[in-house]
This record gives sequence, C-alpha cells and structure tokens, in this order.
Amino acid sequence: MQSRYFTIHDHPQGMPKRDLFKLEERELPELQDGEVRIRNSWLSVDPYMRGRMDGVTTYIDPFELGKPLEGAAVGEVIESRNSRFKEGDKVRHMGGWRDVAQLPGDQVEALPEFDVPEQAYLGVLGMPGTTAWVGLNIIAEMKDGDNVLVSAASGAVGSLAVQLAKAKGGTVVGIAGDQKKLDWLESQGIKAVSYKGKGAKQLSEDLKAACPEGFDVYFENVGGDCLEAALNNLRVGARIAVCGMISRYNDQTPSAGPGNLAMILIRRARMQGFIVFDHWEHHGDFLKEFASRVASGEIDYQETVEEGLEQTPDAFLKLFEGGNQGKMLVKL
Repeated sequence: MQSRYFTIHDHPQGMPKRDLFKLEERELPELQDGEVRIRNSWLSVDPYMRGRMDGVTTYIDPFELGKPLEGAAVGEVIESRNSRFKEGDKVRHMGGWRDVAQLPGDQVEALPEFDVPEQAYLGVLGMPGTTAWVGLNIIAEMKDGDNVLVSAASGAVGSLAVQLAKAKGGTVVGIAGDQKKLDWLESQGIKAVSYKGKGAKQLSEDLKAACPEGFDVYFENVGGDCLEAALNNLRVGARIAVCGMISRYNDQTPSAGPGNLAMILIRRARMQGFIVFDHWEHHGDFLKEFASRVASGEIDYQETVEEGLEQTPDAFLKLFEGGNQGKMLVKL
C-alpha cells in the first residue's frame, strides 16, 4: 500500500512559498497490532499550522522537516488490527496532508452519528465549532444581551461565533473583508464592518457607528488594527477571548503592540488567550448543544473546498489571502 504525503524541508521566512511543500510517496509498513489504516476523504488546513513550520515548540510541537505534515482529517478504515475499529468505519484523526494514513488506534476516533456530512466534523462540529463555543462561553463568559464583536467573522471559527452570539440577543458585529463575506454576515442579522483599506482609526470609528454603546465581548482572531479598534470600543468589564492573531503569523520580526493597550485598564477589561485543546473536555457539551441545530439546518455553516491532494498547500496558503469563506477543506 502506497501513501502520498506532503513534507517541508526548510523553515519558511515570512509568507511560505508554494515550492516549500513537496509531495512524496512511500510504501507503508506492515500493519502492526493496535494499528489502523485509513483512506482519507477530507483534509483540514488551519492557520495554526503556520506556527508549526517554524521549528519552534509553542503550545504544540513543530513539524519535523522531511516527515509527513499533520492535520485533522476524516476517512474510512480500510484495514484494522485494532479491536475498536473495523473495515468501513468512518473516523477522524490527525494524519492529514496525505491520502492514506496508518496510525495507532488510540490516535483515532469514530465519527459521532449525527445526520450531517462527514466533513462537518472538521469544521462546524469539529475544532472550529468547539473553538467558537469555548471562546464565547468558557473564556469570555458571554451572557444574554451581551454586545459581541468578532474579527475574521466569515472564517471557520468566526462565522460560527457570530451565530452563537446572535442567539444571546445582543448586538453582534462582524469584521470581514470582501463584499461577499459582508453580505453573508448581513444575511445572518449581523452588522458587518469591512477592514479593507482602513487603518485602526477609521475601523474604530466604523465600529462605534455600528454599536455606539460598545462591546461586552470581543472574539479576537486577527490582531493588529482589528485589536486596536476593538480596544477603543470596549464597555466597562469587557472580556476579550484571544483565539488567534492571523495578521501576525507571517511576520519576520516582532511587531509593536496596540498603542492603546491602556484601554484594558480604563475599561477594566479582561483579555485571555486560549487553545481549544486545553478545553477539549467541553467538546461533548458543545455537541449536545450544537449538533442538532446543525443537523436541522438552523446553523448556516460555510465551506470552501479545494479538490485533490495536490491542492492541499494551495488551500493552506489561501487562508492568509482571505481566500476562504468558512472552513477551508480539501476533498480527496
């Protein structure tokens, strides 16, 4: 059995180039006791993967040069020497960036049995959905009637965060880029504000116009001008859940922090970063609350799909160009 997979052989400086990624092939070893072999059907690419390419341990180990890259994937078991799995089982695991994965069974989980497409477990009912739920409910302690601001509000996490926040009844504002994304936010009853061609000052004024009374919760995905503008529009006692800062992921030198950081003091605000894997015990709670709403069509989740294993690096790079609406996926 052959497996095709992507590797990198160098650490990128700044925005990665397409030729950083090499498609390689190897014969898989004989299946050992406890292992399963999986033919992947869907792959996930996510912004956090950029940090793993730098060769530095952060909250997760870096990718190893010359070794298969990793990421979330769903697929079908095609061979098993593990009593928990049989041929034909649909599963989720971290053996992505490849067409066939061979893994110990303790690194594989069966897909829950909700009436949703299997790729939903990489997006709306996977890490992005759980991230939105944890960030708002556990980190920001969102309450009924809170005014909520979300940056990258049409992305995999942000598009779910705005819908969760809207259900709480307060004013919800989403920051996004192109007109298609802004239109989608408006269709969900979200006040949409564009960041394109604006600095922090203009963006701050636009947020003020969208929600004059200010925000109780800010769900941060971007950093930079978005963070500075948000700080200018906090209410007293506001909570900021820092999920990501994608505007900084390709910076080659440290960037200056927002010049108005004192607003955290003035507004007596709390700002907390979080990694969803530290809170994965809440994934079951999230599914109980959220899965039926997804299955019924109540949640309008978005997907951007690239087809073919060869397109995986292109799908990943598009994340940093605003090339996705909702979850970016690769269909094999």
